[in-house]
Amino acid sequence: MSAQGPAPRKRLLAPDITAKKGREQIVSLTSYHAHTAAIADKYCDFLLVGDSLGMVMHGYETTVPVPLELMVMHGRAVVRGARRALVVVDMPFGTYEESPSVAFRNAARVMKETDCGAVKLEGGRRMAETIRFLVDRGIPVMAHIGLTPQSINTLGGFKSQGHTREQWDRIEEDARLVAEAGAFAVVLEAMAEPLARRITAAIRIPTIGIGAGAGCDGQILVMEDMLGLSPRVPKFVKEFGAVGAAIEGAIKGYAEEVRAGTFPAPEHTYALRPEGQEALRPEGQEALRPEGQDLLRPAGQDLLRPEGQEALHPEGQHGARAKTAPAAAPPAAVEALSASARATKKTKNPTS
Repeated sequence: MSAQGPAPRKRLLAPDITAKKGREQIVSLTSYHAHTAAIADKYCDFLLVGDSLGMVMHGYETTVPVPLELMVMHGRAVVRGARRALVVVDMPFGTYEESPSVAFRNAARVMKETDCGAVKLEGGRRMAETIRFLVDRGIPVMAHIGLTPQSINTLGGFKSQGHTREQWDRIEEDARLVAEAGAFAVVLEAMAEPLARRITAAIRIPTIGIGAGAGCDGQILVMEDMLGLSPRVPKFVKEFGAVGAAIEGAIKGYAEEVRAGTFPAPEHTYALRPEGQEALRPEGQEALRPEGQDLLRPAGQDLLRPEGQEALHPEGQHGARAKTAPAAAPPAAVEALSASARATKKTKNPTS
């Protein structure tokens, strides 16, 4: 018989996200570690382990330097934290552009080592062949067009797209080609709202907007931006919290109390227990107990029990084996009781 493992988690899959188009708005956020993933999992349809983590968490100026190993590490954490949402992991710069086969090798590694449900890669028509190659081999792909941050060195910076009608044909073709190649959804970033709305109506897969207006099929934001944790945010971000200020206030209060000597207070410290309780015990060791023996009990003999006699216990219980452990007897009392026990034994067995 084969051993049965734990019941599988009921996660959303890439086709579940595609099926939401035209039915309900898709909610998503970036997530980089297990704790925030567990919180966001209750409310989001998918979580993106974005290469933006390089800038948000690791201090890079752009996403270009982010290595594949970093994406795998954070991807594992998010998958462990989330239970229901689809987890999508970004393919970082330089891991998929060279050829479809290189992209497959790296994407397969991400899928296998993180247990995520899909990958995301940037680019429109130039990535259509790669998207088809991956999807045909079992890897769900989320596309990303408009502002593509990995290309800022050729774009000239973080610049919004589609402001003029001359740009529309190229961007619309990008959207059409990634959808035809088999992408299950496409991110539209920093795009003029009328263009994003037009693309959403034209293609069969969901559009996920980030700075592309309310006409998209869903929305995504960088979690730290919407929480108010980032020092500067793009125009399209609404701060739904003030976590940065709350963290600073908490750290300031902690530092003040430490320097004033008011933390830790008595309620945060451990006191010495009364004598007779098992306190101050070295880790992994029974207090006052010789190795292999019960507390103050001769080897092989019940505590203070004359041979053949049940003593010092209520009816139906064994001596000194009540459901709660007995407190250690003072040495003088132990000696007196032991002498009494020996005397009783000698009286009953005069020849011994």
